Amino acid sequence: MIIGLTGGIATGKSESAKHFKELGAYTIDADAISRELTKKGKPALKELVKYFGKNILRAHGALDRRKLAEIIFTDKEAKLKVEKILHAYIISRINEIISEKIKKYDIVINAPLLFEVGLDRICDIIIVIWAPYNIQARRLAKRDGLNKEQVEKRISSQMPIEEKVKMADYTIDNTGSRKALAKRVRDLYALLTAEKK
Repeated sequence: MIIGLTGGIATGKSESAKHFKELGAYTIDADAISRELTKKGKPALKELVKYFGKNILRAHGALDRRKLAEIIFTDKEAKLKVEKILHAYIISRINEIISEKIKKYDIVINAPLLFEVGLDRICDIIIVIWAPYNIQARRLAKRDGLNKEQVEKRISSQMPIEEKVKMADYTIDNTGSRKALAKRVRDLYALLTAEKK
């Protein structure tokens, strides 16, 4: 079984993925793959530099993620270009991992852009982690040290969470505590694996 796990920024996707992993699923983190693919010397980083120039690099040649984030959250065209460059690499790597692991594990793909890049098509089940805007904004500001305007830009640059909820097979409400989230993930995974048996 391949589970697509998505939601909005700062809704609790990574925390949920961690709980699925603790329950025995193999988790694939699309953001971690993106970070791996944009390390110094990697082809994806070379393509980004070719398009955006060396100003997106740190002094030692690694990607300056904050600089790139500022560009893509203020320029829609730049965001589309970054996505076009990275998505093909990310999807290819995810498919490699799935073919390696699918016989042994249930697989959870933790991908903020699950629908946007078409990864939903390879999933058996889609789960959206949901939290209302005010909680999402507060968590994002605290986590990334952002001001109100930066928070608004980042949230509005993503597909609205309401649209993701409409396309989900299951939604997990993450308005409460970490303990409550862990229980919801555990209950849902028990239900999904029971259906599988």
